[in-house]
Amino acid sequence: MSVLVAVALSLTVHFAYAYRLADEARKMQEERVELALREYSRTGRPSLGSRLDDPDLPAALRSVVGDGYTATMIEETPEGAYVWAAAAASDQQVLSLRSDYTAQLDALSSLDRVLVLGSLTVVALGAGAGVVIGAQLSVRLRRAASAAGRVADGDRRTRVSAAIGGGSRDEAAELARAVDAMADALQGRLDAERRVTADIAHELRTPLTGLTTAAELLAPGRPAELVRDRVRALRALVEDVLEVARLDTATERPDLSEVALGAFTTRRAAPYAPGVQVRVLADAVVDTDPRRLERILVNLIANATKHGGAPVAVEVEGARIRVRDHGPGFPEEVLAEGPSRFRKGTGSTGGHGLGLTIALGQAHVLGARLTLANPDGGGALATLDLAPYDHPTPPLGEELPPGWR
Repeated sequence: MSVLVAVALSLTVHFAYAYRLADEARKMQEERVELALREYSRTGRPSLGSRLDDPDLPAALRSVVGDGYTATMIEETPEGAYVWAAAAASDQQVLSLRSDYTAQLDALSSLDRVLVLGSLTVVALGAGAGVVIGAQLSVRLRRAASAAGRVADGDRRTRVSAAIGGGSRDEAAELARAVDAMADALQGRLDAERRVTADIAHELRTPLTGLTTAAELLAPGRPAELVRDRVRALRALVEDVLEVARLDTATERPDLSEVALGAFTTRRAAPYAPGVQVRVLADAVVDTDPRRLERILVNLIANATKHGGAPVAVEVEGARIRVRDHGPGFPEEVLAEGPSRFRKGTGSTGGHGLGLTIALGQAHVLGARLTLANPDGGGALATLDLAPYDHPTPPLGEELPPGWR
């Protein structure tokens, strides 16, 4: 834009000045030739530097003058530039006058140099201003993108408009306000849905308590066992839904204590699933919430035993716990999008699709990192890192010991 403006203005000034110089030179030369023509009519001799039938007179100018006109012409030759004026002295003779036009062209060249320098200055200043303005806008947009990413990751306190700073009303500010409004609207809808889910689960507790009592009063027999089994399943579902609702509120806080991870994992895993292999490669003492850690561990083992394939192995290495099975592996949508409530893999039987969701939520409360993957050799691998910043999880398939592939 700076270049286009500079070129347009420079060309306008150049042609306007060139036209003015040429017009003034033509008028002056025309006045001089008319004066010389009057002197010639009075004295019969050329004067004021005029000549009769000048052999250097351009043919185009001679032909015009031959029709009875007084005419002027600017001619550029290898020898120099000249301004001509000619008039008919008689039917056969032409009185002409030639003056040097080099000074005017030099003035025009000087103006062109000034215009070029001015244009370069304008372009440099305009481009510099554009770079500064664009850089400021780019910084604001990068801040907006970073803040929007934090909002997408679940940070409810982040506001894009506050992140970009300033009170300007540019496009970045409008975008930030629109993103904040969209995030608030979506968060409001999610909160409303979560409240409805929690309220429904909470209201179900009372009739479930009566249903459990009534089931226990049934006469012994196969029908009574089926009823009690379904009531237990329904009660477990309601408790899971309430736990998910509590985790969704982001108000849960861990009750920390020192835990010897190897012994803790062995004690909790063996009674729950006797066929699970537990290996402690390196023990560690971590500050964590034992109740929440047990919940995560039990859910991961339950998912591996119900939806995976034998053998199921649990490995402890420092502050990291791995649960590996040899079944069909996690569904692709779970790997891509993460666990989602009430979503189970194709062909899965049993469960309600809440186990991994609860494990992920409890890991978030503990400040741990839970990653899911399908390693080489088949099966599913869940890795719980209780110190994700001190012990980053290496890429899957590179840190597994022999026999785990």
